Amino acid sequence: MDTISAVGLAVFLCTAGVAHFLFPAYFRSLVPAWLGLARLIVAVTGLVELAVAALILAPATRTFGAWTAAALISGYLVSHLDAVRHARPGHPSVLLRPWGVTARLTVNLAYIGWAVVVALAAT
Repeated sequence: MDTISAVGLAVFLCTAGVAHFLFPAYFRSLVPAWLGLARLIVAVTGLVELAVAALILAPATRTFGAWTAAALISGYLVSHLDAVRHARPGHPSVLLRPWGVTARLTVNLAYIGWAVVVALAAT
């Protein structure tokens, strides 16, 4: 089960990493304007997700990779918490409605938890 969870996390990160390059406009829309450099941030995080996925797939680097995934995904909380400022009922973007922001935060926390579980199981 531990290997299945680790491979699942790696596949998830690989898919997300590739998606950064297939759908960059979507990912740029998630970067808070005050951060700037949205193109660079999206490209770098996409590459990092791919690298972290590779680390998780290799048993020798799985623990490091999973902790790195938890840290990377924790960094995405900046985007989701920034969305709280813009959330309002009836917002044209579902992701910026109060329940959408709540869902984003909840799912992101679940991803962090998943990475931590993989890291602890690989130790």
